[in-house]
Amino acid sequence: MHSLRLAIFGGTFDPIHDGHLALAREAASRYSLHRVLFVPAAHPPHKAGVTHAPYADRVRMAELACQGDPRFEVSRLEEDTARSYSIDTIEKLRPSLAPGDQLYFLIGADAFAEVRTWHRWRDVVRGVRFLVASRPGHLYQAPPGVEFDRIDDIELPFSSSDIRRALESRQTPAGLPPAVLTYAVSHGLYGA
Repeated sequence: MHSLRLAIFGGTFDPIHDGHLALAREAASRYSLHRVLFVPAAHPPHKAGVTHAPYADRVRMAELACQGDPRFEVSRLEEDTARSYSIDTIEKLRPSLAPGDQLYFLIGADAFAEVRTWHRWRDVVRGVRFLVASRPGHLYQAPPGVEFDRIDDIELPFSSSDIRRALESRQTPAGLPPAVLTYAVSHGLYGA
């Protein structure tokens, strides 16, 4: 029986874009992940709870974006939460894992640098090994005792805020999967 290697990839995904997908593919290949679980935050505590598209739409766009890779799965684990805390997501997943399974947490360096501000952060860092994505040469400090690997040799030229601005000004943004663009426009998201 092989142990499962699963990564949680949380975020607002507002909207999900090619940078998110490229990072997930790279992590899956590099760390032999069986699954990357995209977990859209229902109510992100670090973004003042502000999202630009409703939760159901962000989940649907993630599902459309992830269709092409069998290792990718979108989860509604945070759907009915008042606040989307990583520790709650980890604890909901734990019962489905076998003792030898490895749980990773795919995260950007900016969010990783704030990990000590997270709700029950010590429990979070005990429960996972972080896969930290950053721009080449980006410096950050890990809290003591945190297990992590760096993914800092992958170009991620897209940002959700740039994509939202492009859609709002009726332009076709770079880095948005075609199915996600079609969905965003047909549902009038981001002022499109």
